[in-house]
Amino acid sequence: MDGIEITTLAQRPELAGRLWDMEDTWPEFARHDPMGELLYPRMIEELADHVLVATDGGAVIARGFSVPFALHAPGRDGRLPARGWDQVLLWAFADLRSGVAPDTVSAIEITVAADRLGEGLSGRMLGAMRANARARGFAEVVAPVRPSGKPAEPGTPMEEYAYRTRGDGLPYDPWLRVHVRAGAVIDSVAPLSMTITGSLAQWREWTGLPFDTTGPVLVEGALAPVRCEAGQGYAAYVEPNVWVRHALDA
Repeated sequence: MDGIEITTLAQRPELAGRLWDMEDTWPEFARHDPMGELLYPRMIEELADHVLVATDGGAVIARGFSVPFALHAPGRDGRLPARGWDQVLLWAFADLRSGVAPDTVSAIEITVAADRLGEGLSGRMLGAMRANARARGFAEVVAPVRPSGKPAEPGTPMEEYAYRTRGDGLPYDPWLRVHVRAGAVIDSVAPLSMTITGSLAQWREWTGLPFDTTGPVLVEGALAPVRCEAGQGYAAYVEPNVWVRHALDA
C-alpha cells in the first residue's frame, strides 16, 4: 500500500478547512470565477458526499469536487450546455433548492498538489469520482474538461484542439487522454464554459501584466486570450472547455 487514501468530505469533515492548504498550479485569475466564489462554500456544506479528498499521512494531496444535477429535466433534455462549468453549477443548486431529483453527476474540479504531479493522482481521483457516483446510483458522470495542454496554444480554436489525436488514436491533450482512457467519450465543446470579468486594476493584480491596450492579451495559464477594453476600464475572459461523458457500469 502506498499510504494514499481517498475519501469523501462527508467521511472526513475535519478536512474541510484544509482543502486549499496544498500548493496547486491554478492561475490566479481562475480563482475569481463568480460562480465558483459563490458556490464552492455551498458544495462543501451541502454536497460533502460529492467532494473527494486524497490524503497521504496527514497531508492533503488532491481534491475533487462534483455536483449531482438533472441533465434530463425538461428543457435540458440530456444536452450538455454551451455555458459548461458555470451552467452546471447553477443547475445543480437550482435543482437542490427546488427538490428536483438529480440523474447525473458533473465533475467540477480535480486538483493535485503541485509537488505530487506526475504520480497518476489525477487519474486515481477521476476513478474515485466515477466510483462515488456509481455507488450513489448514478449511471453517468460528465465533465467540462479544462485541457491541460491548451494554455500552450491559446490561439488555437478549441473545436480544433479538442479533437486532435495522437498516432494511437487517443487525444493529443494529456488531461483529455486520462478521461478517454478511463472510459469517457468527447461529447462537445462548451465555448463559454467560464466567464471571468474584472477591472483593469484587478487583471493587473492577477497577472502582473499592464492591461493598457485594447485587444487580446495572452495570459499565462489561460486557454484563450483575455479581451482587454482599455477605454472602458475592464477585461473579460471567456474560457472554452470540452464536455466528456463517462457511462458507468451498473
